[in-house]
Amino acid sequence: MRRTPAAGIIGPMFVRRTRTRATDGAEYHTHRLVRSERDGDRVRQRTLLNLGRHFALAREHWPLLCQRTEELLAGQAGLPMDCPPEVEAEAQRIAAQLAGRGAATVAADSQGDLRRVDVDSLELARARSVGVESAALWAMDQLRLRELLAELGLGPGLLAAAVGNVVGRMAHPASERETRRWLAQRSGLGELLGADFETMGSMRLYRASDALLAHRDAVEDRLFERASGLFGLAPTVTLYDLTNTFFEGAAAAMPKAARGRSKEKRGDCPLLTLGLALDASGFVRRSRVFAGNVVENATLAEMLQSLDAPQGALVVMDRGVATDDRVSWLRREGYRHLVVSREARRALDDAKAVSIQSKSGETVRLVRELSDDGLEVRLRCHSEARERKERGIAERFARRFEKAIDELSAGLSRPRARRKTERVWERVGRIKEKNSRAARHYDVQVAADESGEKATAVTWTRRPDAGSMAALPGVYCLRSSETEWDEETLWRTYATLTDVEAVFRSLKSELGLRPIYHRKQARAEGHLFIAVLAYQLVQAIRAALREKGVDGSWNTLRDVLEGQQRVTATFRCADGRALHVRKATRAEPALREIYDALGIDPLPGGTRKTVV
Repeated sequence: MRRTPAAGIIGPMFVRRTRTRATDGAEYHTHRLVRSERDGDRVRQRTLLNLGRHFALAREHWPLLCQRTEELLAGQAGLPMDCPPEVEAEAQRIAAQLAGRGAATVAADSQGDLRRVDVDSLELARARSVGVESAALWAMDQLRLRELLAELGLGPGLLAAAVGNVVGRMAHPASERETRRWLAQRSGLGELLGADFETMGSMRLYRASDALLAHRDAVEDRLFERASGLFGLAPTVTLYDLTNTFFEGAAAAMPKAARGRSKEKRGDCPLLTLGLALDASGFVRRSRVFAGNVVENATLAEMLQSLDAPQGALVVMDRGVATDDRVSWLRREGYRHLVVSREARRALDDAKAVSIQSKSGETVRLVRELSDDGLEVRLRCHSEARERKERGIAERFARRFEKAIDELSAGLSRPRARRKTERVWERVGRIKEKNSRAARHYDVQVAADESGEKATAVTWTRRPDAGSMAALPGVYCLRSSETEWDEETLWRTYATLTDVEAVFRSLKSELGLRPIYHRKQARAEGHLFIAVLAYQLVQAIRAALREKGVDGSWNTLRDVLEGQQRVTATFRCADGRALHVRKATRAEPALREIYDALGIDPLPGGTRKTVV
C-alpha cells in the first residue's frame, strides 16, 4: 500500500524573477518571494510575497535576504555582522509583512492565548506611529473623502497615495518626496489602509497630487456639503482672504510665479497666492491659486467670482481690502458686507457703549450708529486685548523718537558740536521724517542763546493727536449693510475674520504650505491643494472635539496623537518556534480623551499574532 507523503515545507525561501507582459503588450520582469512546499504527491512553489517589478536589491544579496528573513521570523533578531544595511532593512520589511499576513486578529475581549516563552528573548521592532493617522482616517470617513475619490475614478493604488499625501501633510508637513520617506519608515498608515508604502515610489504620490487637483471643484463641493450637514454651518457667510507662499528656486516654468509683497518677508523669491473663501466656522468653500503679485483690493471682483462666493453672501473683509470702491461694488453685485472701516479718525462715546465678553474673557465695548441714509451701520469698538497691543506699538515708536531727540539735545553740550540753530532744526526734521508715526504726537522746541544763532537745548512735549491710535488705542470701527443686527451680532460675526487669520497660520505653520520646491505649475498648485485638504480634515477633528469640550491647536493635538506607536514584540517559545505580536501601545489619558470624544478604537489596527 502506497503511503501519501505528508504536506509541509521542504525547502528554504528564495527570490524568483519572472518575465510577464503588461496589458499594452510591453514586457517587464517581476519578483516574488517563494518557497517549495509538498502538497500530497506534488511539490509546489508557493508565492509568499510579491516583491514587484521595482525590487532593487542586487541579485547577489538574494540568498542572504532570504536567510535573514527566515531568521527574523524565527525570532533571531540580532543583526549579523556580515549583513549589509540594505539587506537588513529589506529583510525586516518582508518579515513584518509575512508575519502580518499570516496572523489572526485577536479580539479585544479575548481571554488570551497562554504560551510558555523565553522572556529574555523579547525583541521590539518596527515602531510606527498610528495616532494622527487614526484621527485623520476618522475625519476622512466623516467627510466621506475616500468614498468620493473612489467615485471619481481613483484606483486602489492611487487612492492610497492620495490618502498618504493628505495624512502626511497633517502629521509630518513636508514635500512629497519627504512624505514618501515618512510613510515608508515612520508611519503605520499603510497597515491601517492595507497599503504598502515601503515599495511605493515617489512618482505615485505626484500622480495622486495631480489627480486630486484635477477633481478640486468636485472635492471641495462635496466636503463643504458634508461639513455643513455635520456641523450645521451657516450658508451665507463668506470670509475672503489671501496669503502667499514662496518658491525655493527661480520657478522659471511657473506662469503664475511672480515677485510681490511677501507676507513672510521673502521678496527675494517668486511667489504664488492662495485665495480662500470660507464659512463662519472656518471650513473652506472654495480655494484658488493666483499670481504671486496679485493685489487684494484691486481684484476683489475676480476673486469672489473665481471663488464662487454665492450671491447674497455676507462678505467679511479686513481693512486692506475694504475701500469705498470695493464696498460700492459689493452693493451693486448684491453682496452684503461687514468690513473694517478705513476712516482715519477714531471715536468712541463711552456713555453710549454696551459691554460684552469675548471668547477669551476680554471686555469689548461697542457703540452702534446708523448712517443718515439708513443703508449702513457703523459699529465703534474698543477691545482690551487690542488696546494692550496697540499701546505697546505706540510706546515702542514713542521711545525711539524721544531717545533720538534727547540724544540730539545732549550732543549740544559736547565740544565742537554743531550748534547753529538752523542746522539743529534740520536734524530735528530728519528725526521726524525717520519716526513719522510718532512725531505727529509731539511738539518739539529748540532753545537758543541770546543771539539766537546757537542752539542750547532741544525739548519735547507729548500731545497725542486726537482720534489717533496713540490717543485711543484699541478703538476701531466696523461698517456693515446689516442694519437690523444688534451690537453683539455684528461684532461676533466680524470676530470670525480672526478665524480666517488662524486658518492661514495653521496652513503656513502647521500644515506645510510653504515653501514650494516644485518646477511645474500643476504640481505647485497640487501642493497647495493638499494643504487645503489637510486643513479641512484638521478643522473637522477640532470642530468635533470642541463639541465634546476638548480644545487646542492642531500642534497641541498632534503632539498628543503622535505618542501612540504600533510595535511588533517577538518571543522565542518553549517549543522552539517564534511568537510575533503586532499591537499598538496603550493610549495614555490625554490621547484616550481624544479617542473617546471622536469614537475611535484606542488600539488602532487591533492585535495580530503569528507563530512561526
